[in-house]
Amino acid sequence: MTPIRLLLVDDDPLVRAGLSFMMGGADDLEIVGEAADGSEVEALVDRTRPDVVLMDIRMPTVDGLTATERLRIRQDAPQIIVLTTFHADEQVLRALRAGAAGFVLKDTPPAEILDAVRRVAAGDPVLSPTVTRQLMAHAAGTSADTRRTSARTRVATLNDREREVAVAVGQGRSNAEIAAELFMSVATVKTHVSRILAKLDLNNRVQIALLTYDAGLLEEDGH
Repeated sequence: MTPIRLLLVDDDPLVRAGLSFMMGGADDLEIVGEAADGSEVEALVDRTRPDVVLMDIRMPTVDGLTATERLRIRQDAPQIIVLTTFHADEQVLRALRAGAAGFVLKDTPPAEILDAVRRVAAGDPVLSPTVTRQLMAHAAGTSADTRRTSARTRVATLNDREREVAVAVGQGRSNAEIAAELFMSVATVKTHVSRILAKLDLNNRVQIALLTYDAGLLEEDGH
């Protein structure tokens, strides 16, 4: 099995050393590089070709949010997990909107961080629907109305079936759960998710969830 290639980005050498020590022993994971600032990330990604980047959100020169935005617009963008000390943080939400696949707290047990890396490498988001909604509620603010109008316009381009699948993704359902709920095969669910991502020009399931939330679809469905 080809190991997951992981890049560590954090301005604290002790944090990097700790993560490297905790995760370096896993057979299915290879730490291919370390960076102390977001300004180093793009060149390091070019050189090391990681599958996943574990990215600190607060760094002195170029923060993790900016680095995430720069990476995710690339054709060959790696998956990104944001490292943070806060549950509900405007910057975390912005990183998710920019295409990060999830976030983990710095005090998360090592086994859970490792599990998050594995899940993201496999294409699964690492955000529970509850945490996602807490984040979005925390950062709703004054731009919520503008976002809702924009989100509803984008969602209107989906057909009924795609909309149902998008709402189920927003509710945190797995492909298997969506298949059972909507009476379709898992393969068909995956096809619908791929079409939704392509139609709405989104990176991943987390962004589908954010969009359904912004459009008010989860409220309509009683969630």
